[in-house]
Amino acid sequence: MAANLAPMPEGHVTHRIAGALNRAFAGRVVRSTSPQGRFDEGAARFDGHVFDHAEAYGKQMFLAAQDVDDMVNIHLGLIGKFALTPTYDLPEVGQIRWRMQTEDPPMTMDLRGATVVALRTPEEVEQIVARLGPDPLRTDADPEVAWARIHKSASPIGVLMMDQKIFAGVGNIYRAETLFRNRIDPFMPGKFLRRNEFEALWDDLVELMPLGVRDGRIDTVHTDHTPEAMGRAARVDRHGGEVYVYRREAQPCLVCATPVSRVELASRNLFWCKRCQPRSRRRAVRG
Repeated sequence: MAANLAPMPEGHVTHRIAGALNRAFAGRVVRSTSPQGRFDEGAARFDGHVFDHAEAYGKQMFLAAQDVDDMVNIHLGLIGKFALTPTYDLPEVGQIRWRMQTEDPPMTMDLRGATVVALRTPEEVEQIVARLGPDPLRTDADPEVAWARIHKSASPIGVLMMDQKIFAGVGNIYRAETLFRNRIDPFMPGKFLRRNEFEALWDDLVELMPLGVRDGRIDTVHTDHTPEAMGRAARVDRHGGEVYVYRREAQPCLVCATPVSRVELASRNLFWCKRCQPRSRRRAVRG
C-alpha cells in the first residue's frame, strides 16, 4: 500500500519525508525516470547511480546521488505529494513528475504536484540555504539570525513567524499554536518582542516540531488539555493532531472558553484567542 508522506506542507513534513527516503534508498542503486516528462534531464542524472542522501532545510529538500555534482531541489508547495510503495513493477498512474526505484528489496518513490523539482548546482544550493532563516529541526540552526531579523522589524510577529527568512519550516499551524502557548499578541510588531519571549517561542518550536516528524501529525496541547484530561471529544480534522486554536474558529478556547477568533493576515488565516492573547500595550508605543 502506498504511504502518503505529505499530509501538510510544514517543515516537519519535509524532514519526515527526507528520513523516509534515506531509509528506503540510501546506499542503493536507483532507477530514475520522469513519466510525466517535465523532469527528464534531472531524472537522467540520477539514473543508475547510488542514492546518497536527502536532507531538509525548512520546507526545501535536497537529494544527492554519489558521483553526481548537482542535487535535486524539491519544494512541495501546497499540493505536492510523495508516495513510497514497496514494489518495483508499479503502473504509471497520474502525473508523476519523478519516479525513483530500487530492487532487492523493491521500492518505488513517486512525486506529484510539487511546486519545485529542479537540478541545482552546489553553488545554487548554497544560495538557497543562505536565504533561509534557522530551521528549528536542524542541529546547526542559529536562532540569533531569527532574533536579529525580528528585532528590527515593524511587521506583526504573526507575519514574521511565517517568513521563511526568519523561521525556516514554520507554517500556519506552528505559527498559531506557539503564539498561543506563549500568550503572545500576534499583531504586535516584531521589534517589540522581548528577548525572553523570543527564546520561549524558539524553545517551543524546538520541542514541538520533532514530535511532528516522529508522529506525522501536529500536537500542541499540554497534558491538562488533552481529550482524556478534559473529558472532551478528540479533534476531527484532516490535518490531525490536538491543537489550541488552529482551525477552531468560534469554538471555545481550551484554556478560558472564549470563542477562538480568525482573521486573514498576510493572505493566510490566523487563529488566536482574544483573552489568552490580549492586545499588547507595547503596540501603543511609538518607535
